[in-house]
Amino acid sequence: MSSSEFPYIVTLADAAQGRRVAIEADAEARARIAARLDLVALDRFALTAEVRAVAGGIAATGTIAADAVQRCAATDLPVPATIAENFDLRFLRDAAPDASADEEVEIDSADCDILPLDGDRIDLGEAAVQTLSLALDPFPRHPDADRILAEKGVLSEEQAGPFAALAALRGKDA
Repeated sequence: MSSSEFPYIVTLADAAQGRRVAIEADAEARARIAARLDLVALDRFALTAEVRAVAGGIAATGTIAADAVQRCAATDLPVPATIAENFDLRFLRDAAPDASADEEVEIDSADCDILPLDGDRIDLGEAAVQTLSLALDPFPRHPDADRILAEKGVLSEEQAGPFAALAALRGKDA
């Protein structure tokens, strides 16, 4: 099992008893998660979940909650984000696809929340960090980004796109 910035191990024995989990990352764990996910800051990261045994593994259903600061994709300015993301994961013994490295594997959306069981345990904290990474805005934009870019002379999509060139040509016909 790989080392996680926010480890929380649950075994099959724990899951068989049913377990309710409510944990919050401390400042050190949040700093490690922020570094991994290239965040400016991660001011809060909490996990609540119900864990239970299912045929062939462990089921975990719950929510992550985070207060993060990302970098604007256009200006690099800080962009705060509050995230609340539900998850419903299955960690199963036979979750890995039976395919060679060269073979294409098709999965449907139901398969996306199925992960391999690592022996008799899962790292629920790592699953929570991965859930956070998927919930983050891939292209965060600061509210002032358009104004700042315009002041620096960067053209907008409408000004620089192919139709802008056509519109400029239309004006030259007169």
